[in-house]
Amino acid sequence: MNIFISLILGYAFGCFSTGYFVGKIYKVDIRKYGSGNSGTTNALRTLGKRAGILTLLGDVSKAVIPLLLIKLVFFKDQSNTQLLALYTGLGVVIGHNYPFWLKFKGGKGIATTGGVMIAFDWIMVPPALLIFVGTIAITKYVSLGSLLVSMFFPIWIFFTNSYDIHMLIVALIYTVLAFIKHMPNIKRLINGTENKINQKVNINNK
Repeated sequence: MNIFISLILGYAFGCFSTGYFVGKIYKVDIRKYGSGNSGTTNALRTLGKRAGILTLLGDVSKAVIPLLLIKLVFFKDQSNTQLLALYTGLGVVIGHNYPFWLKFKGGKGIATTGGVMIAFDWIMVPPALLIFVGTIAITKYVSLGSLLVSMFFPIWIFFTNSYDIHMLIVALIYTVLAFIKHMPNIKRLINGTENKINQKVNINNK
């Protein structure tokens, strides 16, 4: 029951599609442009840096808040609080990727996963950022950096939580979700046609 509550709480927060609301401020549905999702990267390419930053902050915050509620309020005395926090974050990512009220068309879950990392164990954030930023700096591919971070997450969880198989399985679901949402990007990476971070979307020509 606690796992179910954690997932539902996370999903409720995840369904707040920051990029969609930021786009509405600009009178644009960013899901109709660029990559077609409502995440940070598409907001950045479609609407610029300010919109990208607002979307990033919103998507990170909507993961941090429910995890802190689980860890510090609802289940603070439970022996498996960290596991429940991980399930909460999974709910957030699922809600972000598949918001019911937007016909399950959301983002790709990387910024929200970053929020989960911050609230779950902030010590993993510097190496994760190094992987993410370093990959983008070298290749200019946000998608590649995102995929590598999604792979780093379960590895860190496993080795810092007493080799807990249950937690590893949950963390691996984050990775699977990231790869599922990035399948078009993976195909473009293989074909050499993937968009680079400095490529913009001209919404006026849509």
